[in-house]
Amino acid sequence: MRCFFSLILIASTTSFLHAELRILPSSVQLTGKGSRQQVVVQQQIDGRWVDRTSDAKYELTDPKFAVVSEKGIVTPLADGKTTLRITLAQQTSTVPVTVIRGSEYPAVTFERDIQPILTRYGCNSGPCHGKARGQNGFALSLLGYDSDFDHAAITSEAKGRRLFPVAPENSLFLRKATGQVPHGGGKKISAEEPAYQTLLRWVASGTPRTPVNTPVLERITLEPSVLSMGFRQDQRMLVTAVFSDGTKEDVTHLSTFQSNDAVYAGVDNTGRIRTGPLPGEAAIMARYMEKFAVCNVLIPRPEAVPADYYTKLPRQNFIDGLVWAKLQQLGLKPSDPADEATFHRRIYLDIIGRLPTPEETRTYLANPAANKRTALVDRLLDRPEYGDWWANKWADLLRPNPYHVGIKAVFNLDGWLRDSFRQNKPYDVFVRELLTARGSTFRNGAAVMFRNRRQPDELTTMVSQLFLGVRLDCAKCHHHPFEIWGQNDFYSMAAYFGRLGHQGQGISAPISGGEEVIFLSGNKGEVKHPLNGKVMTPKPLVGMADVGNDDDPRQVFAKWVTSPENPFFAKVIVNRMWADFMGRGIVDPVDDLRATNPPSNGPLLDALADDFRKNGYDLKKLIRTIVSSHVYSISTDPNETNHGDHRNYSRHYRQRLRAEVLLDAAGDITGVGERFDGMPPGTRAMEAWTVRMSSLFLDSFGRPDPNQDPPCERTLDTSVVQSLHLMNSPNLHRKITADEGRAAKLAASKMTSAEIVNELYLATYGRLPTDAERTKAVARFEKPNAVRRTATEDLMWALLNTPEFVFNN
Repeated sequence: MRCFFSLILIASTTSFLHAELRILPSSVQLTGKGSRQQVVVQQQIDGRWVDRTSDAKYELTDPKFAVVSEKGIVTPLADGKTTLRITLAQQTSTVPVTVIRGSEYPAVTFERDIQPILTRYGCNSGPCHGKARGQNGFALSLLGYDSDFDHAAITSEAKGRRLFPVAPENSLFLRKATGQVPHGGGKKISAEEPAYQTLLRWVASGTPRTPVNTPVLERITLEPSVLSMGFRQDQRMLVTAVFSDGTKEDVTHLSTFQSNDAVYAGVDNTGRIRTGPLPGEAAIMARYMEKFAVCNVLIPRPEAVPADYYTKLPRQNFIDGLVWAKLQQLGLKPSDPADEATFHRRIYLDIIGRLPTPEETRTYLANPAANKRTALVDRLLDRPEYGDWWANKWADLLRPNPYHVGIKAVFNLDGWLRDSFRQNKPYDVFVRELLTARGSTFRNGAAVMFRNRRQPDELTTMVSQLFLGVRLDCAKCHHHPFEIWGQNDFYSMAAYFGRLGHQGQGISAPISGGEEVIFLSGNKGEVKHPLNGKVMTPKPLVGMADVGNDDDPRQVFAKWVTSPENPFFAKVIVNRMWADFMGRGIVDPVDDLRATNPPSNGPLLDALADDFRKNGYDLKKLIRTIVSSHVYSISTDPNETNHGDHRNYSRHYRQRLRAEVLLDAAGDITGVGERFDGMPPGTRAMEAWTVRMSSLFLDSFGRPDPNQDPPCERTLDTSVVQSLHLMNSPNLHRKITADEGRAAKLAASKMTSAEIVNELYLATYGRLPTDAERTKAVARFEKPNAVRRTATEDLMWALLNTPEFVFNN
């Protein structure tokens, strides 16, 4: 036995010793005293690059030119060239090292040297001096977006009391940061750190700005840019700044890092990635100054799955192959297909937002036709409830408070939405009609959007989020911290709405009942940059969409928004629709498409968008494509490989039913509908035109606050309030015990106890009970002194209080 383990150890050690090495960067150039370069050492083990920086030994062939630390950080001493020798086990690699002006410090400048330090140590972050009013009388721009403001705040504000150039080390600016005097943010930096020495030299040199001819930062790179890692492994990152003169600088120690999903892979403030114990993926963002870069980290399961397993999986359309390809990368197996009853209930809830009746379920389950799923989808798409269901979803995104814009105006907008979905209006036409709407808010429901959002900046944040999937609201005040967009981009896009005019009574909240006409106000109306007062020329986020003197700028903008040249338009709507059906967007949140929040399956998102464009932006065809895939029809039950997967659709993700769906379902199951003030008898919750109608049930289950501005993205979380409401609601009790309700009718019928149980399960769950469930339920009817109607009501109440009713399975 001892010999056996010795042989294994020798074999594994031999493989380990001769594994290939990769050194980042491949060459080192240090310019100026105080510069540095982190070296990252990777070794290929079992087909995966593993970080071995801490295990390697470092030595310079000529140490008079530079110094290297045990961690692989090279710093300069004098001008010249030398070689860095890196040894790991029995392998050696070399990296050339060049030092230029190594004995003299370069001039310290504010933008290139000081602001990155303030960002790296969190001084200009939101919780600290970067918030709107600053902290303790000292305010900085958020993440350094306004260099002029920051320099003045440090050097001139409060009569320059924060600086003491005669004795720089006594400057309040430095003493607070080092904790020598009380500081609300605590000790941020020590006097031994290189960053402190840079700050000290800046103060001593007279706090200079950056000279005009200084090279400009063009981009940063993050290495490695793609990683495949095992569970609970570490990996150092290397951030390199590339300047306009071609020079490069290691800025890892001055960068900030963030993971979009720390459950799978987190990152600390030094740029060290640490993976968790679950298979999945994460995007690691590095930010330096206003630039950012992303590393995509994949963490597959350690147990290999044979490749032919994935080739044998069903492929109903292109969706399946793209999802299987991603699951293969992660070593995940999809769950088994859902049974027919589960699929039947799921497709009803997803397409028309209501439960199937017991008769519909029986008919479907008894149908032997091979194409019954396809036929069912076609029938549901043609049902009148389809328009109400999807209009209800879009009402959350567009419908304002009727007490703000007027009851009739909101009623007209609601009618326009319902009519658009009943017509199956192409999505690009739908959006163009909204963006270019004009006329009376009493006659054109689409124009109500411009009655509610009246200013160009308000419209820009809403339109960019809904139709571009870009959250531009940050760029209204400063450069977006995780994107390329800045204030120029925001106000250039806002300029498309500058000539919008309003004629009528305007807004007189809390009751605004008057008519208003939306029109184009000739050549009047301009949008100015808030900092420099410059009049902005209308310009989209990417490409060009020029506006002529006689053109309605909104027409030009709408044409660009819906054009194939706009990379965002199709992606954001297919992502939103995918999330509706699959429980999570390929990009999550659904309206936050950016490089630092990459899709979980980029090829799938691109393919869905391409297919949507080719099909003329037809939403019903998009729905058919999604629900026809095998991926849509799999079970929510996890298997041994995918219990931790929440992003890659290896199983169907349960969703809590929306408030209106639940309330209508309770009415359908009990046989007693809801009553709404100001609406005719028999009105369903899905048909309500405003969230102002009183309903404790709908409020408990998360319908939007009527005072909240759209878009209102609902969260389908559960709460104690919801559970208590289902258990104790007098209104729900009234429905269950009503003489005209289902329970009373079933109890008075000639049906057996088992048949009553079957009927209640079909009405509530869309399936028949199992034998065990039926036996247990029937036993309640057969107890001594049992009252048939009471037993029926009790069973109905119990079923309505279960997760299987509340969730779409």
